[in-house]
Amino acid sequence: MRIYSYLLAILISPLFLSAQQNREKHAESNLGTGAYRLYDSKSGKSITTDDIIRRMKNADILVFGEEHNDSTAHSLQAEILTKMIAAYPKTALTMEMFATDVQLTINEYLSSLISEKNFIKEARAWNNYADYRPMIEIAKQSKTDVIGGNVATRYSNAVTFSGLSKLQDFPESSKKLLPPLPVDTATGRYYDKFIETLGGHGMGNMKIYQTQNLWDASMAWAISQYAKQHPGRKILQINGRFHSDEKLGLLFPLKRYAPKLTVLTISSFAAAEDADWQPYRDLGDFILITPPVPEKK
Repeated sequence: MRIYSYLLAILISPLFLSAQQNREKHAESNLGTGAYRLYDSKSGKSITTDDIIRRMKNADILVFGEEHNDSTAHSLQAEILTKMIAAYPKTALTMEMFATDVQLTINEYLSSLISEKNFIKEARAWNNYADYRPMIEIAKQSKTDVIGGNVATRYSNAVTFSGLSKLQDFPESSKKLLPPLPVDTATGRYYDKFIETLGGHGMGNMKIYQTQNLWDASMAWAISQYAKQHPGRKILQINGRFHSDEKLGLLFPLKRYAPKLTVLTISSFAAAEDADWQPYRDLGDFILITPPVPEKK
């Protein structure tokens, strides 16, 4: 668990404390007010969430890469989900924050069969579940699906300690909760970026990198399977932005699992109000810059 916690800390850094919720009005009013800034990478223009919803007409999946403790981003996720469901009924929500082995519990809660207390406990909700709760409740009220996309910790821990080959030792009943084996590893830029983040090569880092690839493959497989079973439905995927920045991470196996699906990505992070967003254009189709929280004195 210590290695797993360390890995999580590495992958979601830098994290920021909760910022106050911001409501979108007009793109122009977002500039210079301390509120978020949202840009279309291709055009270079400031946009609104409505512009993203319109762009989704010709796409299947919107991948929202977040920093997990950014409440401004969480507020916009709920807003985008609401607008996607309104524009594209039955839009599904797929999430890194829940594992594939708790799907039954998720479904039971969405169907109002179990209490929220039981749901939070038995679905192993993250400690900051309050940030994701609005999206779950929107999906519940809209009677749309929420899909757990990550692998259970017991499987990721097995890979962290023993490598990807360890997954072959699990029984077939367990493998039903995993992406197809063997899990491929993304090389090139993704590998280099990951090793840079962890501070160098090493057998320990390689196993952690394989764990990252397992997470990516699991989320990509969950998305592809849902899309296959529900053709034509839009999907909003929520994950840490390392999993999707530069269209790497989960986009690599997703392209292999479902080559015909079209994907748009958001890269969201906190930065100073006057920070130039241009250096970040390659991180996603849309760049969301949220305000940092002032340091405590």
